[in-house]
Amino acid sequence: MVREILDINDFIVLVEEGNSDTVTVDSCLFDEPVIAVAFYGSGNVALSVKYGDKQRDFDHSKGLALSFYADEKVEFVHTISPDKPLECILIATSPKNLEKLPNEEGELFSQMLDQLVNPTGHYVEGPKFFMTPEMQSIVNQIFHTTYTGKTKMMFFRSQVTALLSHFFGQLATKVGDDIKTSEKEKLFQAKEILSTNLDTPPSLTELSMQIGLNSFKLKKNFKALFGVPVFKYLQNERLSKVHNLLRNRDVTVQEAAWHVGYDSLSSFSNAFSKKYGFRPSEIRG
Repeated sequence: MVREILDINDFIVLVEEGNSDTVTVDSCLFDEPVIAVAFYGSGNVALSVKYGDKQRDFDHSKGLALSFYADEKVEFVHTISPDKPLECILIATSPKNLEKLPNEEGELFSQMLDQLVNPTGHYVEGPKFFMTPEMQSIVNQIFHTTYTGKTKMMFFRSQVTALLSHFFGQLATKVGDDIKTSEKEKLFQAKEILSTNLDTPPSLTELSMQIGLNSFKLKKNFKALFGVPVFKYLQNERLSKVHNLLRNRDVTVQEAAWHVGYDSLSSFSNAFSKKYGFRPSEIRG
């Protein structure tokens, strides 16, 4: 379990990462009331929020952006397992610090997160949504940066600002508000099915049948909610997985491509180059 606590741009930033070969429970409480936004990376860790005799569970945390108010009586519990590691970036501030935030950020919180600025309980949940590809890319870069020391802090500072900008930008546009909650759950399920079957993904028809949503609504609402078409999301996930494999493991380009289901090395290499601006063989310098 790795936990870094950083003071960035007058925000407290908590960067948590955890992997385990067995089921492990990690609990976290705050020393004072906070208004915060949590951004979850690729781990899809199980999250439970406990307050008083109440409990709020999140089974699909991968890619989730969750805003909330919580005081000292709220417990956040992550259940880490081999297939559900923890990747979470928490950006928090105390309510009393809002007026001191630079660049009118405190005003943004007051305007768009009024229910958190003026809470009515120990835990108040604000807007939540699944991140856009741009936001997911920022989170992924934070967890996989090779920078150290002052350069790392400079990088983190810029990425935290970018994450908050995207978060408030999404609130302003209210992406996905016209999609029924029941359909959103099915779309989250579709997203998870694709992410866990990169090498042998279902066809659009098969995916529709698995989640119980017709293909027209799947295509239309998936793009509305997540910002990209179904199989563009799949391609992004595949290329991101390959990028991590090539950088962190001793595998060949061909092996990495096969691992995520690419049969043609040339089509894979072209897609990779288009996304990242360099060929996969160049990733290790």
